[in-house]
Amino acid sequence: MKKTLAIIAMVVGAGTMNAQLTSKKGENYLPQSGDWSIGIDGSSALGYFGNMLNNSADNGMSFDFSNDANMITGKLFINDNTAYRAALRIGMGSGTGNVASLDSIGGFDEVKLSATNIGLAGGIEKRRGTTRLQGYYGAMAMLSFQNNKSSTTYIKPNPVVSSEDKSGATIGFGVRGFIGVEYFVLPKISIGGEFGWGLMFNKIGTGTSTIKVENPDGTTTSTTTDSESGSTFSIDTDNAAFGMSPAAVMINFHF
Repeated sequence: MKKTLAIIAMVVGAGTMNAQLTSKKGENYLPQSGDWSIGIDGSSALGYFGNMLNNSADNGMSFDFSNDANMITGKLFINDNTAYRAALRIGMGSGTGNVASLDSIGGFDEVKLSATNIGLAGGIEKRRGTTRLQGYYGAMAMLSFQNNKSSTTYIKPNPVVSSEDKSGATIGFGVRGFIGVEYFVLPKISIGGEFGWGLMFNKIGTGTSTIKVENPDGTTTSTTTDSESGSTFSIDTDNAAFGMSPAAVMINFHF
């Protein structure tokens, strides 16, 4: 009799757990091995639905990055409780333009700008919990590269004056540990947040500032000034140390 009651209890318990982790259509709430995930900042979505309740006229929802470094973040689940994390940003841009100068001769400034911002991060995440409420923890490493250049040429009959500023390239390396929690409100759609702590090291290269003058007699003079190189090191919570502090509330989509 006791064995029969125990078996019944196990079956009922398994049925209850299954009801919690699958929808009425049989869809799994939790991610499984082989699933991918992408994360976004959930603050906009929560604000959107909150404004719907108070009949706010100024209401909108956006698809924003889940960290303050504007990196695309994602996961790959290698089993039901373990996922690889990755984050990527590749930013390059340049531009030119002419700006009228306040000069009686009618000269103008020719401006050129360029910038590079690259970030790459990867790590591993471990998960705990057997219900729709899941806890997780893990670690990540990050590499970053930043460089900027600007030049202004003041063009008028004579002389032609140009200036060029190059910032020293900044190369960074960091490691970060994190812990968080999320709840699966819909099948494979979760809302949650996390805290992190880590260290960051940045090496700043030497920059240059050059002023060049093309004189009426055909001669050219040029002066170059170097900026100081250096480095920074910090250990702190995400907001101060890593440059990858997560959004206050995150939404993750699994597929």
